[in-house]
Amino acid sequence: MLSPVKPQKGNLIVSEPFMLDPNFKRSVVLLTELEEQGALGFILNQKSDFIVSDLISDSACNFPVFIGGPVANDTLHFIHSCYDKLNSGIEIMDGIYWGGNFEALQVLIANNQLDKSEIKFFIGYSGWGEEQLEGELEQNSWLVSNSFNSEVIFVEDEENLWREVVIGLGPKYAHIANFPENPQWN
Repeated sequence: MLSPVKPQKGNLIVSEPFMLDPNFKRSVVLLTELEEQGALGFILNQKSDFIVSDLISDSACNFPVFIGGPVANDTLHFIHSCYDKLNSGIEIMDGIYWGGNFEALQVLIANNQLDKSEIKFFIGYSGWGEEQLEGELEQNSWLVSNSFNSEVIFVEDEENLWREVVIGLGPKYAHIANFPENPQWN
């Protein structure tokens, strides 16, 4: 059941329902970089126990922090849709940006000028070496979604995000959303 779509920057990749790697169990990953040397992205549906103020000194921001992936989990990243406020960031897809001016971000946070629906924070990231993601796609470890509403990136209902994105892939894949987490529960 190979994914019919070749991944590109700005796509979502969705883990197959029984992926053995616990870092990516029922994960939805936004690809932010995809080059010959490898790929980089952030898991959208694994909330950590942290809020931003736990990680940024002198911050009162109570926005949740998500686990972006198992790589460099001592780094903080953010995805946003507020270029008009930050005036910075790397465009991932139309209206969605990765990173930006951290000092401007801190001012916006201090002045309560950001909303949870326009920014998401991550500890670490997900990374793949040269041809690694392509190999995992050939092994049916991931499905690729290139057609989705960008609002799903900022959804906080991480429990249902994987299911919703799988259903959004169409009738050929929708049945996967109903698979139990453990095949022995069937």
